[in-house]
Amino acid sequence: MSYNVEEMSWSDARNLLRKWRDDNERKSDEVMQLWDNVLSSKQSKLGNERHLVLEQVIIAALDCNRIETAEHCVSILSAEFPGSLRIQKYRSMLLEALERYDDALDELEQIIRKDETNAAPRKRKVAILKTQGRTAEAIKELCDYMKIFMSDQEGWHELCNLYLAEGEYAKAAFCMEELLLHNPHSHLIHQRLADIRYTMGGLDNIEMAKTHYCKAVKLNVNNLRALYGLFLCCGHISNSKLVIGKRKEAQKLAQWAMAQIQARTQPTAKDTKGAIKTGKSKAAGCEDELQALEQAFGGLDVGKVAN
Repeated sequence: MSYNVEEMSWSDARNLLRKWRDDNERKSDEVMQLWDNVLSSKQSKLGNERHLVLEQVIIAALDCNRIETAEHCVSILSAEFPGSLRIQKYRSMLLEALERYDDALDELEQIIRKDETNAAPRKRKVAILKTQGRTAEAIKELCDYMKIFMSDQEGWHELCNLYLAEGEYAKAAFCMEELLLHNPHSHLIHQRLADIRYTMGGLDNIEMAKTHYCKAVKLNVNNLRALYGLFLCCGHISNSKLVIGKRKEAQKLAQWAMAQIQARTQPTAKDTKGAIKTGKSKAAGCEDELQALEQAFGGLDVGKVAN
C-alpha cells in the first residue's frame, strides 16, 4: 500500500506508526519516510507515544543504514533515561551496525550482568558471534541460554542450524527432538528430523528417518519432500540385509510413496491444449526421473504400483 506522506498530518502519521507497532510490522522504509517528512519536527506533539516512536525509528534507521538518525534518537533516549537497560540494548545494536562488535559485546555483557533473566541481550550476543564466524563460541553461548530458557523454540531451531553448520548431526537431531516435545504435530519438524537422521546414515538412522517421514506424510500428505524421503528410506531398507518381512513392507511402502508423488506431479485432464503440451514434457521428465530411481534401487520395481 502506498501512502501520500506529503499530505499526511502528524496525527495520521502517529496513528499509522501505532498500527504497525500493534501489528508487529517493521516497514522500515515507510517509517523513515514518515519520520523525515512529518514527525521529526513534531516530536513534542506525540505525547506519551514519543519514546515508543523513537524506538521504532531507531530500528527502522538501522534497517535502512541511516546511522546518523539512529545515533540521534539513541542520544535523545539516553539523555532522558541514562540508566535504562533497554536503551543500552539499542546502543549495542548501534555499535553492531557500525561493526564495532567488541564494544557491542561489552555493552551486552553489562546488561546480562545487571539482569540475568533478560533474553534479548543473550540472543544479540549469539547473533554477533555468528556474524563474526565464531560458530563454536555462538554454540556455547546459545547452550547457556537454552539452559535458562528451555521453552524457546526459536532458540532450539537456531542451535540446530549451528550444529548442522559444524557437522554435529547427532546434536542437531537432539535439538529437533526437543522441538517435537513442544510441537509434536508439526510435519515440518518431523521432516527436518528425518532429513538429519537420513544424512547421518546407517540402517538404524534410516529406519528412524522412515518413521519421521511417515509421520510427516500422515500430518500433511502433500509434503513432497517427505514423500521423496520416505521413498529413499524404503529403497535403502528393501536392499538391506534385514529380515524379508521388513524388506517386503518397505517395498510396498516405497511403491505407495511413488504413487503419491506421481499423483501430485503429473498434469490433470482439465489442462488446455497448450498446457497439455507442457504437461507432456513434464511427464517425460517424470518418466526419466522414475527410470533413474529404478536404476538406483535395482530390484525395487517402482513403476508398477498396485491399485
